[in-house]
Amino acid sequence: SPSSPLHRQSPPSSQLSRPPLTAGMAAEDEAELSLLECRVCFERYGLGGQRRPRNLPCGHVLCRGCVEALGGSERRRLECPFCRRACGSAETSDCLPLLQLLELLEVLGPAGGSVPSAVGRSGGGAAGPVPAGLGLRLSLGGWGSLVNPTGVAACRRSGRLAVAHDGKKRIHVFGPSGFCLQRFGERGDAGNDIKYPLDVTVTLDGHVVVTDVGDRSVKAFDFEGRGVLAVQEGFCLPWGLDATPESEIILTDSEAGALYRLTADFKKGKLKKCQMIQSQLISPRGVAVSHTSGAIVVIEHLKPQGLNNSSTRVKIFSAEMDLIGQMDSFGLNLVFPSKIYSTAVAFDKEDHVIVTDVCSQAVICLGKPEEFPIFNPLISHGLSYPVGLTYMANNSLVVLDGGDHSIKIYSS
Repeated sequence: SPSSPLHRQSPPSSQLSRPPLTAGMAAEDEAELSLLECRVCFERYGLGGQRRPRNLPCGHVLCRGCVEALGGSERRRLECPFCRRACGSAETSDCLPLLQLLELLEVLGPAGGSVPSAVGRSGGGAAGPVPAGLGLRLSLGGWGSLVNPTGVAACRRSGRLAVAHDGKKRIHVFGPSGFCLQRFGERGDAGNDIKYPLDVTVTLDGHVVVTDVGDRSVKAFDFEGRGVLAVQEGFCLPWGLDATPESEIILTDSEAGALYRLTADFKKGKLKKCQMIQSQLISPRGVAVSHTSGAIVVIEHLKPQGLNNSSTRVKIFSAEMDLIGQMDSFGLNLVFPSKIYSTAVAFDKEDHVIVTDVCSQAVICLGKPEEFPIFNPLISHGLSYPVGLTYMANNSLVVLDGGDHSIKIYSS
């Protein structure tokens, strides 16, 4: 299985060829080059301009310059150079997982080294020693089953896990024992289709809710994969979401810098209310709701003020949306041994704030809102690129590992 978090099919050698590697170039160097460069022009991807990575509908990735060149002067239609599938230029979209990885490499800077050190590829996904009595109980998925997974959620009543990923069918539902029970949400324009999911949550009444950045919507399904509701309320970039005990949805809009509360009757497929509850946030993405206090924690991705200066900030609001605590990567670095770059967040049953840290490939407890922040690593080995986080009803910790396309379930 490829261990790169963003593995894409390479073009046949009859179509394209790259310059031969020198004898001294290691396999890891080749893997890094393959991951971070366009497979048409062999230029390194970038966060902006002509080198920005773009998804084709077939799943292959090219830089923006090659997409425009293949589309011709009118930029209407182009043909994928790898699988020959035709599409329109308007059907392409930013490759968000790859852009997130490029952001991470900016955070790490020259000292961060290469992609293997950034995403922990050498870890191989094997479970190492885990503090706080947590042990790896079950590992699900893997390349071929899951492709570039971006979100995971647990149903507290049934124990089922829902995972959003970039495969042919976007949502996989696993049972408590690890068997895949259902797959649904193909790429397309029909009501039940999902173009590009970023996150997923499951309500207490058993509905799977997904953010679809492909058409800037929030979509709800039952566990059989039947679409029951699609919400498009002028969202700019709907990203993270979590369900409250009342089956309301708390949603981040990364581009608008806002936090929304969605109230709906999912069984009847009716949206009751969509209310903005917080604004002026900076690129909010991950979000979690406490099922005991109603507190809401949000991860902001702060814009870099200079070279290699991107960071994240964890912000905690009370149920009444009063700010009760916050800490950014710089402040955490003053207190803790390493800079924390968080991508996902959750509350455990004791109301502790738990975050993933892609810099150290770890899962860290930051304490309860009233004692925030403390520093207690829960998992410090065996993860490659932790991008998702949730808790099951039995308090098992579920980590979505984008590095080896897997779900890892830890319990004490």
